[in-house]
Amino acid sequence: MTSPRPHDLRISGGQVVSSFTGERFAADVLVRSDLISGVLPPGTPADAHEHLDATGLLIAPGFVDAHMHIESSFLTPQTFAALTLARGTTTVLADPHEIVNVAGAAAMRWMIDAGATTAQTQLWGVPSCVPALEGLEHAGASLSADDIDTMLGWPGVIALGEVMDYRAVVGGDPRMRDVVGAARRRGMILDGHCPNLSGADLSAYLATGVDSDHTKNRTEVVLEKARLGMLMMLQEKCLLPEVAQALLALPQLPPFCLVTDDLAADHILAHGHLDHIARVAVRAGFPAEAVLRALTWNPAQRLRLYDRGVVAPGKRADLVLLRGELAAFDPALVLAGGRVVARDAVAVPETAAPTASADASGALTGTVHVEPQDADGFRWHTDLPDGTHRFRALRLNPRDTYTEEDALDLPVRDGEVRWEGRATVVRVRNRYGRAGRVFAPLLGRTLTDGALATTYAHDSHNLVTIGTSRAAMAAAARDVVATGGGVAVAHGDRVVASLPLPVGGVMSPAPAEETVRRSQAVRDALDAWGWDHLNPFMSVSTLTLAVSPSLKITDRSLVDVVRRAPVGPLADGV
Repeated sequence: MTSPRPHDLRISGGQVVSSFTGERFAADVLVRSDLISGVLPPGTPADAHEHLDATGLLIAPGFVDAHMHIESSFLTPQTFAALTLARGTTTVLADPHEIVNVAGAAAMRWMIDAGATTAQTQLWGVPSCVPALEGLEHAGASLSADDIDTMLGWPGVIALGEVMDYRAVVGGDPRMRDVVGAARRRGMILDGHCPNLSGADLSAYLATGVDSDHTKNRTEVVLEKARLGMLMMLQEKCLLPEVAQALLALPQLPPFCLVTDDLAADHILAHGHLDHIARVAVRAGFPAEAVLRALTWNPAQRLRLYDRGVVAPGKRADLVLLRGELAAFDPALVLAGGRVVARDAVAVPETAAPTASADASGALTGTVHVEPQDADGFRWHTDLPDGTHRFRALRLNPRDTYTEEDALDLPVRDGEVRWEGRATVVRVRNRYGRAGRVFAPLLGRTLTDGALATTYAHDSHNLVTIGTSRAAMAAAARDVVATGGGVAVAHGDRVVASLPLPVGGVMSPAPAEETVRRSQAVRDALDAWGWDHLNPFMSVSTLTLAVSPSLKITDRSLVDVVRRAPVGPLADGV
C-alpha cells in the first residue's frame, strides 16, 4: 500500500475558531499547496515537510473585505496588499471607481493587472457610475452601459460596483436600467449604495437586484433593510451601539459583513484594516464570534467564494493566527494560499510591494490639466448686484460625510463675492481641461488662516480647494498641481504638509512608509488648522460626492442630492 503524500505544512499547538459554530477546539491544521488538507485532533499521525508552532494562538480564516476602494489608501494595489495582508486581510473585492473616473477602462485594466501580482486575492467590481452623477459633473472618463458590459467580462471581475446613483435607479433612468440589466444578464453580484433609502423607494431599488448597502443609515432603516434580505455591510461609522443592540435584539441575527470602504494608509498602519473594524464592532456590542463570521464566512458567501471563510479541509489555506482573546483580533501570523506572508503585522520580505521603479503606474500620471494657480483664481465672481446676499452653504459634521444645506450672508461688490475675512469657502475647479469653477461657503468648522487643496475628491476627482484666504488657497493648489495631484495643507500662505498622488491624482507609487508618513503629516496639519473629523480625508473628499446626502458641490454647480438636481448659489428660505 502506498504511503500518503506528505503535507507541505503542519500547524500544531493552536486552537481553531469555527466561523460556523463559534466554538474553539484544539486541532492540527495541515496544508498541501494552497489548500487545507486536514483539520485533525492534536498529534494525529501525518507527515509534513514543515512544522509551525501555534501554541497559545487561535487559528481563524483569513479576513475577507467585501466592499472597499484601494485608492482610498493612497497606495497602488501591490503596496496596499503588503500593508493589509499583514493585518489579516487575505481577500478583497475592490471597486476602483476613483481611478476609473479619472482614466476610464485603461485604469481599471491597470489595477487588475497590478493586483494579480500580489499574494492577496484582489477581485474587482466594475464601477457603475462614471461619472457618479451623469449630467451634474464632469469626470475624466464616461462609461456607457455597453462599456460596463464589456468590462464585466474581464478576468477577475465578479461584481457591478456600488450603484451609487440610487435615485436614478428608483426613477427608472434608462442608462442605469441598462447598466444593472447588463450585470444581471451576466449573473454578477450587484453592490449597493443607498443611504437611508426606505419604504417604496427601497422596494423599487431591491427589485432591480441590487441587494447590499454599506452606507450609514438610521437604526430603523438598518432593520428595515435587513428584514428585506438586503445584506448590511457595516463600516466604522455605521458601528454604533444602538445599531448593534437593535440587530442583536432581533429573533435571529441577520447575516452582515464588516467592511473598510475607505481607509488611508496611515490609519491602516496605526490602527489596522479589517482587524480594526472588528475591534470597533466588539466595542459596539457585537459578540466576538459574530464579528469573526462577519469578517470571514459571510463575506466569502457574498462574493461566492465558496473555497474560503472557514478553517476546514478542502478550503483555501488563507489563515490568520491570532494572539490573546478573539475579541482583540490581533494577528500574529498570516498565511495566504498556504504561504506565510506576514508576522507580527509586518509583511515578510517576499510579500513586500515592488519599488516605485518597478511599478508601471507611470502610464496614469500627468492627468491634472488646469491653469496656473494664483490668488486671482480664487476670486468669487458673480453677476449679482451690489449688496448683501444670502448664499447657499454646506454645513459639515464631525463624524460622517453627510452635509446639510445652510446659508450665510455675504456682501457683493463690483461683481465679486467679498468672502475673505468672513467665511471659509470651497472651490471646485475642473481638472480635465474644462471650464468648470464653482464656489460655496463652508460651515461647521472653526479654522485659522490656511487652506487645503486636493485632487482626491469623490468621484470625479476635480481640484478641490478649501480655505480662509485667497493666498492660502493658491499656495495649496499650486503645490498639488506641481506634483501631478495629491493633497496639500497650508497654514497662512505656506504649505506645511503635502501628499503627492501622481498616479491619476489619487494614488502614490512611493513605498508605503513614505505615503504613511506624508498622510499622517497632512492629518496633523488639518487637525492643527481646526479640521475636526473622525475621518478627515473622507470628510474633505466627499464634499463633491453628489450621490451622498444632502447638499454637495461639483465642477458644474451645487447639487441637491435628494432631488438629484442642480441648485443655484442663493439660498431659498434657509
